[in-house]
Amino acid sequence: MLHGAIAAAVSPLRDGGSAVDDGAFASFVRFLADGGVDGVLACGTTGEGILLTVDERKRTAERFVSARPDGFLVAVHAGAQTTDHTVALSTHAKEIGADAVAVIAPPYFPLDDESLFEHLRAAADACAPLPFYPYEFEARSGYRISVAVIERLRQTTTNLAGLKVSDRPFDNVRPYLIDGLDLFVGSEPLVLDGLREGAAGAVSGLATAFPEIVSALVHERSDEADKHVTTLRELLAPPIPFISAMKEILGARGVPVRPDVRAPLRALTPVERQGALAAAQAVGALS
Repeated sequence: MLHGAIAAAVSPLRDGGSAVDDGAFASFVRFLADGGVDGVLACGTTGEGILLTVDERKRTAERFVSARPDGFLVAVHAGAQTTDHTVALSTHAKEIGADAVAVIAPPYFPLDDESLFEHLRAAADACAPLPFYPYEFEARSGYRISVAVIERLRQTTTNLAGLKVSDRPFDNVRPYLIDGLDLFVGSEPLVLDGLREGAAGAVSGLATAFPEIVSALVHERSDEADKHVTTLRELLAPPIPFISAMKEILGARGVPVRPDVRAPLRALTPVERQGALAAAQAVGALS
């Protein structure tokens, strides 16, 4: 079962974002573990998963699993546009010894409850007995996973463990606080609200470059960490490309993750890079 603070990890890429950077994973995972987070979510939103090929996603998941130290969790985001690809990625996660699988509602087509239920059930069955977590993020999918779908999954699958919910404001998160299911908050400024109301932890994009801050937020319920994540989200808000900013900050912190992202994502401009590094300085992550 997932627990605590999980970093929604970037995917190390090279050659202008056209290839997976195999050599970066060991140092990156060590940085995250040393920073106090409990594990990673690979190939999620921050990990550019939807932009990678199925083979690249499998390779990325394998690299995270092979690099993990004892006790460090690796959850694999297997959500894809088609059910076939989602099932293939869910099955692969089980085969390589990942610890959990998460799946977002497929974007573009607004699936009704029946279609979405069948899609998620197929993914859950494919990775069983690994814990399975639907990933609710209306801003990315374009529609919500209804609580009714979650309840049907609980009745018909053996491995539904909880949810990752990245919606805002907290009123949109609260309906997913369902007895018997672990909820992981995705929006860092809402984490303390979630923990107070029974959430199990956080799956955080900021944790990929600021693991020590998100670890303190979740494990210590630190007010200072709460201020830091709020500051970071304000300073790294659009139009600054978030994933590119995370990679630039990682590089500045001495982690050998290149700034390369997969097109159509873009690198930071010089002004944006200066702003991203200033944000890291503002919370004490860079001198």
